[in-house]
Amino acid sequence: MNIGVIKEPSHETRVSLLPEAVASLRSKGHTIFVETKAGESAFASDDEYRNAGATVTNSETVIQSCEVLLSIHPEPVLHVQSKTLIGIYYPLFNAMSTETLASKGNTVFSLDMLPRTTRAQSMDVLSSQANIAGYKAVLLAATTYSRYFPMFMTAAGSIAPAKVLILGAGVAGLQAIATARRLGAVVEVFDTRPAVKEEVMSLGAKFIEVEGAADASKAGGYAVEQSEEFKARQQARIAESAAKSDIIITTAQIPGKKAPILITQDMIHAMRKGSVIIDLAASTGGNTPLTQNNQTVMHNGITIIGNSNLPALMPSDASKVYGKNIINFLPLITNGDNELSLNIEDDLVKGTCIMQAGTIIHERLSK
Repeated sequence: MNIGVIKEPSHETRVSLLPEAVASLRSKGHTIFVETKAGESAFASDDEYRNAGATVTNSETVIQSCEVLLSIHPEPVLHVQSKTLIGIYYPLFNAMSTETLASKGNTVFSLDMLPRTTRAQSMDVLSSQANIAGYKAVLLAATTYSRYFPMFMTAAGSIAPAKVLILGAGVAGLQAIATARRLGAVVEVFDTRPAVKEEVMSLGAKFIEVEGAADASKAGGYAVEQSEEFKARQQARIAESAAKSDIIITTAQIPGKKAPILITQDMIHAMRKGSVIIDLAASTGGNTPLTQNNQTVMHNGITIIGNSNLPALMPSDASKVYGKNIINFLPLITNGDNELSLNIEDDLVKGTCIMQAGTIIHERLSK
């Protein structure tokens, strides 16, 4: 099968496949075409792709030569017709690009729609990228914060450790906990799922419990909407912790919905000046009312950083693990002869295939 790697928009430093991933797919019998300079921002040169066995050429040739095109974002492939596209297209939020791709007769797999199951772990792009986002969120907070993270005992006096509040103990949250603890911070964590308490505590953080959360066990690993009564209790508990926090990292998102407001303006006003909020839910509205995606806002002495693409700050490893996810996903949609073969009854194929030959088929989009 001919697989093409498309160069991402200028704001994106990652690439769908690094040369090592190209070599792996070549060994499985696939032919790889790579758009010129596609890996440049991830420190992968055209010569490295050629040495790995890829054909490096212009965009038009890649598109014409390949059945399957890999593009993390939808923008570079919106003009493509009658191809199979694989990327992270967020169709629940990007209705316009979804309609455009459908109008061109494409078959599209959006890997952000992958069910969060044990079988899917090796191809779960959201988890692999969230791990990086959680790590970078803490490092970004540490470089922005006006004080130390760890406790220091000096001849000039003692310095107390930073107090970090992490909202959401998914993949990003857990990595943020581990990183903040390594830097010497005192960490508190809130999550609506009681099941994560043990994991949070094993990383050395305190788990904030709020009774009466809606059952998320059937939500495929994602967060779910909560009752108004629970939200009121949740907000009161978060307000207590936020007031004494120096760093807040928010990660709460609900698929297909605007991110919930967890840190109110009143909570921000109660924080000590010089404190920092890193909002990883910025792309879907943010967990604070002041968050602006891909911007840093200074409000009342508090720095609020809205960044939905922190993995792009680590393009080499982010591209490496993303490429591994792609390699693990491809066998689901190919047969033994490396030809496209879709079994829509497979739960992972059904979960990620948002359209087939231009017809939107995903149950969450076709209603």
